Amino acid sequence: MDERPYARFNPARAATFTILAVLAVLFLLPTVGVLLSSVKEQRDIALGDLWSLPVRLYLGNFIEVLSKPSVHQYFVNTLIVTVPATIVSTALGVLAGYVFAKLPFRGSNGLFLVLVSGMFFPPQVILIPLFRLFNFLGLIDTLWPVFLVHTALGIPICSLLMRNFFATVPTTLREAAIMEGASEPRVLLSVVLPLSLPALAVLATLQFTWIWNDFLWPLVFTQSDDKRTIMLGIVNLNGQYSVAWGVQGALSILASLPTLLVFLFFQRYFIKGMTMGAVKG
Repeated sequence: MDERPYARFNPARAATFTILAVLAVLFLLPTVGVLLSSVKEQRDIALGDLWSLPVRLYLGNFIEVLSKPSVHQYFVNTLIVTVPATIVSTALGVLAGYVFAKLPFRGSNGLFLVLVSGMFFPPQVILIPLFRLFNFLGLIDTLWPVFLVHTALGIPICSLLMRNFFATVPTTLREAAIMEGASEPRVLLSVVLPLSLPALAVLATLQFTWIWNDFLWPLVFTQSDDKRTIMLGIVNLNGQYSVAWGVQGALSILASLPTLLVFLFFQRYFIKGMTMGAVKG
């Protein structure tokens, strides 16, 4: 006979679980709607039959999306912007974070505050000045402004996160490597960066997701269809007489796959990085 006492009912834990469950349902509802619309015909959606389970899976929306050359170009443009911007902003954030954490100099704290303050400016404030600047340089309707803006806006958050992480790395490791004859770049590459994989995974995943899902800057800086990114492409997919909800839903599902794959690829390091510092020992 099992004589283990039953766990006592905890009202606070039950309330927390209920609130989290409700929030999870509310968060997932739009995703469920997109999934249902992507496997239904336009006629069913137009008649208001969206939230019911489909009688049969209609894959014509995915076939139509994958057959469009413009959609292929949307994916290519988004990759051209997202991958380099993620790599460059993360790399510059690593360099800046290492300097501010391990190589402080006179005025470094003030300079770091100036750098980090870039996170607090709403993008709408710099939208018109940047548009005029890139228009003067002849870069409007190219992918260069989108890449440059995302790289620049990513540097403050990357520098902040990496600086905070590098500050937790024991200084004795750096001093021991220097005593063995290692230069600062060698210390960073061979000693500090291998310890920083969880933080880098979190940073790279977040940066990739933010840039991939961005809508504002491609909308402002690109005009022709062959320069649009995937988020603009979703909006511009229209049917002959109305909005193609099923096609847009199918493209939304396909557009979310790269970010999902990136998360799955970095999952082991990502979870470790998110929980780093939560417990001791």
